[in-house]
Amino acid sequence: MARKNLLEISAPNTGRTDAPSAKDSRPIAGFLPQARGSGPVGGITRTLGNITEKMERASDLERQLAEGQTVVELEPELIDGSFVADRLEIDVVELGQLVDQIREHGQQVPILVRPHPESRGRFQVAYGHRRLAAAKELGIKVRAVVRQLTDDQLVVSQGQENSARTNLSYIERALFALRLEQRDFGRDIIMAALGVDKAALSKMLIVTRQVPMALISAIGPAPEIGRRRWLELGERLEGVAPEPIIAELSADNYRKMSSDERFQQALALATGKPVSAKSTAQPSSITGIPVTFKRTPARATFVFDSKAAPGFDQFVEERLRSLFNEFQQRKET
Repeated sequence: MARKNLLEISAPNTGRTDAPSAKDSRPIAGFLPQARGSGPVGGITRTLGNITEKMERASDLERQLAEGQTVVELEPELIDGSFVADRLEIDVVELGQLVDQIREHGQQVPILVRPHPESRGRFQVAYGHRRLAAAKELGIKVRAVVRQLTDDQLVVSQGQENSARTNLSYIERALFALRLEQRDFGRDIIMAALGVDKAALSKMLIVTRQVPMALISAIGPAPEIGRRRWLELGERLEGVAPEPIIAELSADNYRKMSSDERFQQALALATGKPVSAKSTAQPSSITGIPVTFKRTPARATFVFDSKAAPGFDQFVEERLRSLFNEFQQRKET
């Protein structure tokens, strides 16, 4: 009888639908425990999970900042310029245009900075000096990527960004190379920063040694003047004292000329020839008259707007003879 009862108790109850007892719900090796109810223990677990998730997000943000993957907003007053200047000057007109663009559309491209190696809590620009200046002008924070950079990495990033955007003129790039050399950067770093080979770098450094810094400053960036013309000026200066040229270009009447025109004048003074008629000139106009003109030291060109005043060009052409005669008479008197 006992054996029969034992067998009956041990037999499985196929119709049982009740939840297992607490004793039966203990985890067995190799199996996941059953889901727990929403009691106090479950709430504590969820809270701990949220804290862990927040800590992981904070750690991930710190990692992204360290790797330069996150754009942050910084006060412009906390950011210093690069330790190697790459510009002779920031064009006021271009800066004004950039200010207008950022005011209307926001700063689309962040600048690159690193934590300042000497001033805790401050930053140093690798590239984006004009965007930083525009943000200061607008009184807003500047969007930036913060990255740990060595001096070598900073100047390479600075030079490559400027090369990609073609913002710097030839002489500014040459001066950048000279300043890097003066700071004992290797030729490989300088070539990488400027994206040039050994021969091109050598010619840049030749120009900076042939043309005095005072004359380069008097001329300015000369954005339309390339390597060949700067080398030509350097060669002409070998037999000419540069001081009179510097003094003349520093006069007030020359400061009104464009930088490209000042270069043309410097080359003319160095060679003793008239300034080329091809020298660059910015078009100007007289208010209320549909004519623009370009003036260089050697030539002036008038352009008539035929749509605004049809026939005005022919009218002036017919009277050029009488105007010239009047001009000659005034010269004589």
